[in-house]
Amino acid sequence: MDSPQTPKRILVTGGPGLVGKAIEHVVREEGQCLEGEEWTFVGSKDANLVDAAETRALFEKYRPTHVIHLAAKVGGLYLHMRENLHFLRDNLRINDNVLQTAHEMGVTKVVSCLSSCIFPDKTTYPIDETMIHNGPPHNSNFGYSYAKRMIDVQNKAYFKQYGRTYTAVIPTNVFGPHDNFNQENGHVLSAIMNKTYIAKREGTPLKVWGSGSPKRQFIYSLDVARLFLWVLREYDEIDPIILSVGEDEEITIKDAVEMIAQSFEFKGQIVYDTTMSDGQTKKTASNAKLRGLLPNFTFTPLPEAIKKTCDWLVSNYDAART
Repeated sequence: MDSPQTPKRILVTGGPGLVGKAIEHVVREEGQCLEGEEWTFVGSKDANLVDAAETRALFEKYRPTHVIHLAAKVGGLYLHMRENLHFLRDNLRINDNVLQTAHEMGVTKVVSCLSSCIFPDKTTYPIDETMIHNGPPHNSNFGYSYAKRMIDVQNKAYFKQYGRTYTAVIPTNVFGPHDNFNQENGHVLSAIMNKTYIAKREGTPLKVWGSGSPKRQFIYSLDVARLFLWVLREYDEIDPIILSVGEDEEITIKDAVEMIAQSFEFKGQIVYDTTMSDGQTKKTASNAKLRGLLPNFTFTPLPEAIKKTCDWLVSNYDAART
């Protein structure tokens, strides 16, 4: 565990994204920047991390002692289904460039962001951190999933060969301000929020892709950000840790749609297009490891988090990723 007084230059890749913006908010707006910490948030405009030379130049510019690695080629379910190879190759390159450059430049700690989609498709529930490599991931986004799994493999290898403290977190389904709200390529909650906003504005039915029956554990981006700071400062294991609400807070997409409709005061018809794929029916994850280490953490209630995100979208619609 690092002392709070130890000078830290913390580089956050993927800074303009959902979790990056949440971490920036917590650090800058909630006063969570400790004495001696210098935070830098970078995005694709600062460097193309698929390129090793650009990655090296970025690290040489900021000389980080710690890295939170969020950058990734990401997309919604249907984009992943179309472009699995691109997601595999680009994410393998990004992650290898970041981790190897961090190693070469003596970075003390790297915390990378994985995804609950990396877990095996055929498995027992609840899923925990020991089960990542127990079988193939779901076929819809296998390229992204395998690339993300390799971060865990590399973290273990950097520790075994060089003693590096490079670790990873596995958030469940994250949403919040600054998400990608695109109707086709955004993640499920944010895409539905945008659809609902438009349906209300235009007086049309709300069309939801899929049956609404899959279940998910949704976590508010600001909660993920607060947990990231704890992992960076306090969590010393190489093995990853799941960041999630409890199993009892898993809800159906249909339940989430109803919360979104209520937040927007949408009174129109809701139509579920069952010709569209549902993806995985459930991905129930255990947060027992997190709760064992951090028993008193309070998650934002889902209806409150959804309402805050819907309000943010309305207030920032012209600038949001839609």
